[in-house]
Amino acid sequence: MKKLYLVRHAKSTREYPELTDFERPLNIRGRIDAPVMSELLKKMGITPDIILSSPANRALATARLFAEHLHYPLNKIKVVEEIYEAWRENLVDVLKKLDSGKVSVMLIGHNPGLQLLAEYLADFPHENIPTCGIVGLELHLDDWSDIKEKSGKLLFFEFPKKVKM
Repeated sequence: MKKLYLVRHAKSTREYPELTDFERPLNIRGRIDAPVMSELLKKMGITPDIILSSPANRALATARLFAEHLHYPLNKIKVVEEIYEAWRENLVDVLKKLDSGKVSVMLIGHNPGLQLLAEYLADFPHENIPTCGIVGLELHLDDWSDIKEKSGKLLFFEFPKKVKM
């Protein structure tokens, strides 16, 4: 049994038109939401064995905020180039390469790839993963290389507006 936590990066700013999509930083709301959502995971007793992050500025900043609040070493965040602008197939390939000893994995990336991955792995009836949204999945497999369609079930779906209500 494996646990997978899909985290869409926190809200970023478009305030600096000279920056590329890759370079965009988190905005104020993003810097507030990431600690709130990571604290929620902490209260649920969730600590990942590994955090995988897109190299995009907004995703990596989100990963660092989550790691900090979950007491996960910042230098252990694994930046994976393939997560940036990835589609479902790319994300499945990233997961299939994981060591089978990693039981609990957090993948921090972007939509629509994360959305499509959640739909592929489990019955995920939601139309969108909002910024800083978290999809918790339990996957019925012993080795990450065995990942396939509908190999898991949805444990939870949390996002900032829901948590702050």
